[in-house]
Amino acid sequence: MDIHAKFLGGAGSVTGSKFLLTVDDFSLLIDCGLFQGLKELRLRNWDELPVDPASIDSVVLTHAHIDHSGYLPLLFRNGYGGEVHCTEPTKDLVEILLTDSAKLQEEEAEFANKKGYSKHNPAKPLYTVKDAEAIFPAIKTHAFHRSFRINSNIEVKFFHAGHILGAASVEVKVYTSQGVKTMIFSGDLGPFHNPLHLSPEYPKNADILFMESTYGARNHEPLDMELEIKKIIEESDRRGGCIVIPAFSLGRTQLILYYLWKVFQNIRSRPIYLDSPMAISVTRLYKLYSRYHRLKPDSDFGHHIFDAPFVHYVTEQSQSRVLNTIKDRAIIISASGMATGGRILHHLYHRLPNEQDIIMFTGFQAVGSRGRDLVDGSSSVKIFGEEVPVKAKVLNMHGLSAHADQQELLDWSGHLPDGPKMTFLIHGEREESDALHKKIAERGWNVTTPDYMELHTLFDHV
Repeated sequence: MDIHAKFLGGAGSVTGSKFLLTVDDFSLLIDCGLFQGLKELRLRNWDELPVDPASIDSVVLTHAHIDHSGYLPLLFRNGYGGEVHCTEPTKDLVEILLTDSAKLQEEEAEFANKKGYSKHNPAKPLYTVKDAEAIFPAIKTHAFHRSFRINSNIEVKFFHAGHILGAASVEVKVYTSQGVKTMIFSGDLGPFHNPLHLSPEYPKNADILFMESTYGARNHEPLDMELEIKKIIEESDRRGGCIVIPAFSLGRTQLILYYLWKVFQNIRSRPIYLDSPMAISVTRLYKLYSRYHRLKPDSDFGHHIFDAPFVHYVTEQSQSRVLNTIKDRAIIISASGMATGGRILHHLYHRLPNEQDIIMFTGFQAVGSRGRDLVDGSSSVKIFGEEVPVKAKVLNMHGLSAHADQQELLDWSGHLPDGPKMTFLIHGEREESDALHKKIAERGWNVTTPDYMELHTLFDHV
């Protein structure tokens, strides 16, 4: 029996995660994400997958984020006919996120055709809502900590990664003539002391470790988030404008609502407009799946932080447009978190030229994203084919990160009793991965930072 790993994404970048594990003639794909960020990466979404989708036998998802699940409709449309395995919350979230992703692509293609700013004639979406919905019957759910068989030789188990609701690390055991070989895929690991999400669970054993490295070069600064947000609200009052928060619909939005609820226990509240249909749908899941996060119905905060009287859910696009007429003392939360699409774009289009307003990003901004350009100080950004001047104050709150930092990654991997035979650092920009690579190599571990499309033999003749 031979076991190989091919890196079809999430190698040398923080996006497009796809890791193909082959056990003899059986192919298991861990994650199936879209490339985001830099144009050269996004263009890969339009290329043929480097392997025939019909040759893949099974898919396992660590979590629902689009850079881990967003390629699924294309995989199925191009010939994949197997199942998708994930946790119960991940299934519900995937259905929300993929539907939203498809709608956005359809709307953007329609808008590009109407305005004539696309180089393609006509502009087309990567996939449609119909494509997304077609995969839902193939999604199978599994409980955490309960092993299930993919085939007669391969066993899989999920354990908590803490990153978002339902996020998992994946243990893959392969039964060979020379005993059990264990591979651990970290997925995206969350910080250990997030007030909303569970802490990552430590792996117990690994012959091969695949570990994310998003923040492999840095440690989060300890911040009093309530105090920092209070200062920003007070500055907004002095400036006489509004606060616009581009936020990821899943996890980040709910964490922001948590902190705003706490801040408003001590100062006068402002109206909060949650302008993201997807974030609204996701927030409902936090109420449904209380065992997967820290907010319990009978706690001091509980679910009612999402139902506070100052929180207004904006569902219709006409309501969303009206928000642009509000001059001051309001907080608008909208997706996407890196300003790559969604309703946040029309808010930025109207608010960026207004020097009274504050644009508050809430974490990592990938290279090539509009959010990265803004936090790096660009004087203008292109939105809807137009250059929009940046007069508003732009800042980035790093204390809300959904990723473990360098020390937490070292701590998590350091709980393995013996160093793995091989450690692969994935899902990180090169500078981040290289810094973590150096730290782990100092342990005497065999560590590799693979490139896109690299093929590695994990075991041969076992």
